[in-house]
Amino acid sequence: MKKVILGLVLLFSWVAFAQNTISGTFAPAKDYSWLIAYRLKPGTQVYVADTAIKNGKFVLNMPANSPAGTYRLVYAVPQEEFYFDVLYNGKENIELSFTTESGVAFISSKENILFTSYFKELHDLERRIINYYTSGNTNLEEYNALFKNVKATQANYELKTKNLIAGEFIKGNKPYMPTEYETIQDFIANKKKNYFNGLDFTNATLQASGFLTDKVVNYVFTALPLETISKEATEKEMQNNVRKVDYYTQAVSKGYRLHLYYNLWSQAAASEFNKLSDFIYDDYLKVLAEEEDKQDIIDAIELHNRLRIGAIAPDVIWGGKGEEKSLSSLSGGENYVLVFWSSTCSHCLKELPALHKELKKYPNTKVVAIGIEDDAVNWKIEIAKLPNFEHALALGKWQGKYAKLYAINQTPSYFILDKDKRFIAKPEDDKAVIEFLTQ
Repeated sequence: MKKVILGLVLLFSWVAFAQNTISGTFAPAKDYSWLIAYRLKPGTQVYVADTAIKNGKFVLNMPANSPAGTYRLVYAVPQEEFYFDVLYNGKENIELSFTTESGVAFISSKENILFTSYFKELHDLERRIINYYTSGNTNLEEYNALFKNVKATQANYELKTKNLIAGEFIKGNKPYMPTEYETIQDFIANKKKNYFNGLDFTNATLQASGFLTDKVVNYVFTALPLETISKEATEKEMQNNVRKVDYYTQAVSKGYRLHLYYNLWSQAAASEFNKLSDFIYDDYLKVLAEEEDKQDIIDAIELHNRLRIGAIAPDVIWGGKGEEKSLSSLSGGENYVLVFWSSTCSHCLKELPALHKELKKYPNTKVVAIGIEDDAVNWKIEIAKLPNFEHALALGKWQGKYAKLYAINQTPSYFILDKDKRFIAKPEDDKAVIEFLTQ
């Protein structure tokens, strides 16, 4: 009897602390050495585990209490670029292979194999629909067969993934399917109109993934008129799309809405849709960031806006021969170069004299050199060697006013302005400055 009880105790102990693994291979093996797993939560992620990749192979032991959901596997830096996501249900081991050329493929894991095969099949069907329209095909039998296939594929995968994590995503991704023939213009319009119909923004599983963010970004930036329109008109259409997103996310928590809008702003800023990014920030994001006490987001966006291409450079003021000078009051230049440097920086002491020499060939280019210094002793010695530059002293080193205003974290740092003092380039070194000016 004691042996039976002991056996039951051991059995339940094993069940309580059993671990699942994520294992597989990376190729080329020499390019990969470490893997980090994060669990995605609504709008954020938390560290879970990590492991070495040895000779292209790895085994990641998942903690026994790891909840089911989406996990992000990071394999290089920067982490926001080099990752892929997996669905983990806490019941199955996951085996995969990853190659630089092809990305990730799942060898074992019902969740992930069904998830990836569904999206691949649906993507292939969507391409066939696009080809049907763009080829001028008018065969109604082929048209109806296409959408019958879409309907069957959706229903089949919804059935296969019932009670699986993958099923949440597949139901949320249900595509628009017309009931009768539609012209391409009507099809695109109706697809846009019905884009969010099956999507539950309050679904915790979907929030704790990149799915909703991807759906929203895709809608805002691609649900556009078929005809070619100007950049200004494009940004207006995108603003209308953002308003549609706002309508469908009213029931979502402020924290998650902040996450969605920050992703939209980031995409708009990266694409240099400045009117769109300003609209997102001014009408939605700033208020949400204030309400959620996320001053870091406000600071980051306002820094970006202050220094982005096309913005007027923040003013720099310095004293010169008993009179105050400023960047805003300088005149007569076709271009202005701002260089942030330090008299204790070896790269600066090499690059600035070289730039000083080369810029003699460019009389219409004026330079303001801002010294990021702890004191003025060495600075005064060095500026005497650069008489053709305007010189401003910014004490306080990295904590000084201008270092913070221009987000200077290394010296030398260069900015090129046009005649109106707007940013037009941010070269990496003195040679890049000259290359830009010779274009």
